[in-house]
Amino acid sequence: MMLLQCVGRTFHVLLLVLCLSAAEDFDWTTDNHDSFYYGTFPSGFSWGAGSSAYQTEGAWDKDGKGLSIWDVFSHKKGKIFLNDTGDSSCDGYYKVKDDVSLMKELNLKHYQFSISWPRIIPTGIRSDHVNEKGVKFYNVLIDELLENNITPIVTMYHWDLPQVLQEKYGGWQNISMVNYFNDFANLCFERFGDRVKHWITFSNPRSVAVEGYETGEHAPGLKLRGTGAYRAAHHIIKAHAKVWHTYDSNWRSKQRGMVGISLSGEWGEPVDITNQKDIEAAERYVQFYIGWFATPIFHGDYPQVMKDFIGRKSAQQGLGTSRLPTFSSQEKSYIKGTCDFLGVGHFTTRYITQKNFPSTRGSTYFTDRDVAELVDPRWPDPGSEWLYSVPWGFRRLLNFVKTQFGNPMIFITENGVSEKTMCTELCDDWRIQYYKDYINEMLKAIRDGVNVKGYTAWSLLDKFEWDEGYSERSRTGREKLKRLVPPPIISWLQLEENPRKIRIMQRCQRFGQCMMRFRHEEEQRNSAADILRLIYDPLTSHMEMVTEIVVPTVCTLCILISAIFLMFLLRKHN
Repeated sequence: MMLLQCVGRTFHVLLLVLCLSAAEDFDWTTDNHDSFYYGTFPSGFSWGAGSSAYQTEGAWDKDGKGLSIWDVFSHKKGKIFLNDTGDSSCDGYYKVKDDVSLMKELNLKHYQFSISWPRIIPTGIRSDHVNEKGVKFYNVLIDELLENNITPIVTMYHWDLPQVLQEKYGGWQNISMVNYFNDFANLCFERFGDRVKHWITFSNPRSVAVEGYETGEHAPGLKLRGTGAYRAAHHIIKAHAKVWHTYDSNWRSKQRGMVGISLSGEWGEPVDITNQKDIEAAERYVQFYIGWFATPIFHGDYPQVMKDFIGRKSAQQGLGTSRLPTFSSQEKSYIKGTCDFLGVGHFTTRYITQKNFPSTRGSTYFTDRDVAELVDPRWPDPGSEWLYSVPWGFRRLLNFVKTQFGNPMIFITENGVSEKTMCTELCDDWRIQYYKDYINEMLKAIRDGVNVKGYTAWSLLDKFEWDEGYSERSRTGREKLKRLVPPPIISWLQLEENPRKIRIMQRCQRFGQCMMRFRHEEEQRNSAADILRLIYDPLTSHMEMVTEIVVPTVCTLCILISAIFLMFLLRKHN
């Protein structure tokens, strides 16, 4: 009996020590960029894919839909690569059943899509008119998803502001957008909230603010340097908070859903980790990126470093007040805590060093940061010029979010890689490698204690990619393949003699099928190594994988150590 008690106590101590060590704080000084971790995804972890309305729906002027700023912007010559538009794109408006069938084949647990504001409220003003045909389209999509056991995660703003609101009020430069957006969101809750339980207010609002109102690269194409991005962001943050409170007050008790926001963030790593200026510059880079929106939402106000730098440069320009707007004490309290979950979009990483930009030359969002961005020439860059594969930055960004914002519930809302490799087949071996590496870094972050609940591959379909339009290349015969930037899990072919767009699977679809096979509880207990073994056979010629060595899970290790210890005690007793 004493022997069994001794073994039991020893087993308990070993289990406690191992579990504690598995959740220890992230070590920012460790350089283990190339290590691969074999572990277990949490039970109930959700795998999915995403899209957005303007990029995939097409039917830009059908069934009562109003104009969006992207309809108008893309029709202006020279704004989009090769003057492409999203007028038809994937024709998703007409292919709901086909697309949901593909999702089911992929074993998706969730599908993240956006509702086009002008499709259901053509002018953007609810009191003007509600387009019931647009409402019906989203009802059909939501019902079809649920019938196939796919959870809808719905974004209310993915960049397609009604054109009327831009023309009459100046879009997100005007505070009136807060109430108009709240009216639109309230309509979404009213019509869809009985079935939709995961709402995202804004997708990547940083791009809305910077590319739309600072550089003019995106719709509506304004170049209000040094002020436009900050003013747009200020109103977007207020709009997000108001929608959260509307749901919390009027809908949460009845619908029992959640409201969050999706923020994109690149990781910034100091060029010299021993140089304090580089360390501060890297921190500043991340704060100006994801902290710009996350810090007010979680803590009530902008990051202190943004207030300091923009305020100082504004003073040097002779301005009486900072170009960064301020929140009143009431607004800070109102905004703080308005996030049930945080969506995180991530694609790449930069090395960051200190670089001073004199304010006398004029200030912009980019020069306000006083940083320079660098890349390592050894980083793979299979895609567009901005997107390098740097998986270890993903884990660091997730740990930053955990540390800075109180370890919120996180859904990865965008992660994927663009491509510029020219080949004669649907060759996306590099994409498989990207997903494999980035998903593994996410798994490491979960081991670190980051509260990640789901992963969304970006994107489901080949689609219109904003100012990049579509990049085209020829296939055999008379086929033309439109490729996207970033790329899809599923691509589509458009034949010259036939306007139908045919969905075709990418090779990485097999990888996705295996990674997303969490339909039953038994499958949810599978380790990452088990999943990788499923993938290995059909992809032997496409991936180099190590399957011979599998690190045991904590429980297996505990049992093994206990068995050895028990054998030792029994031999000693005999």
